[in-house]
Amino acid sequence: MGQVARRRADRARQVADLLRRQIVHGGFPQVRLPPEAALAREFGASRNTVRDALRLLREEGLVERCPGVGTTIAGEKYPHGLHRLLGLAETLDEHGRVTNQVRTMTLIEPPPAVRARLGLPPGEPVVYLERLRSLNGLPLSLDLTYLVRDAGEPLFDADLTNNDIFVLLERITGSPLGTAELTLEAVNADPHTAAVLAVPRGAALLMVERLTHLADGRPVDLEFIRFRGDRLTMRGQLDRATQEEGRWP
Repeated sequence: MGQVARRRADRARQVADLLRRQIVHGGFPQVRLPPEAALAREFGASRNTVRDALRLLREEGLVERCPGVGTTIAGEKYPHGLHRLLGLAETLDEHGRVTNQVRTMTLIEPPPAVRARLGLPPGEPVVYLERLRSLNGLPLSLDLTYLVRDAGEPLFDADLTNNDIFVLLERITGSPLGTAELTLEAVNADPHTAAVLAVPRGAALLMVERLTHLADGRPVDLEFIRFRGDRLTMRGQLDRATQEEGRWP
């Protein structure tokens, strides 16, 4: 790639990033983006650069090109906060109704890695739960969950279709949830996950591994969650620690 082409590709990526944020944060309430010429003026870029930026967003599934209409927003992205420990239904309450399809629920002997994360002795079974979670009928995430036995077994008789596990766990244990350790990474959809989430094979997913503790520090819930990358965005607020607080590495 020549230097001119590389500069244009770099600039298109910058424009795409700014447009993506405006789209995700509701900056285009009419669901239609301004014409390419107007966007070129706004970003101080050429129309070819804007066209390349829109192509990038089309490939992400965020916008689509409609002949005679222009560029429109293809689908809403829903915010998932990272600054509070909430279930999906609690997080997306203002956007509609979250329902859960239980695909698997059983008592199993956990793999050693799961047993270690939950702090369980050898031979102690766990409840394994797999759910497809949807918002207003749109598949949003595939959740694989391992629960300690005393907290998980009562869930066999609970309404898992309409409730977050977090809410149910607090009722069962009589204790509020405390903290969670979280890892977020990008993965590609394997054929099975793609079919379940109704996305193309190899589509970008947001993969969350989350170990949740009760308020007393006891780990009770280990989850591996695959979110649709085209329909969910992670948001949070971070504070920079001061040296006096002793939190610098």
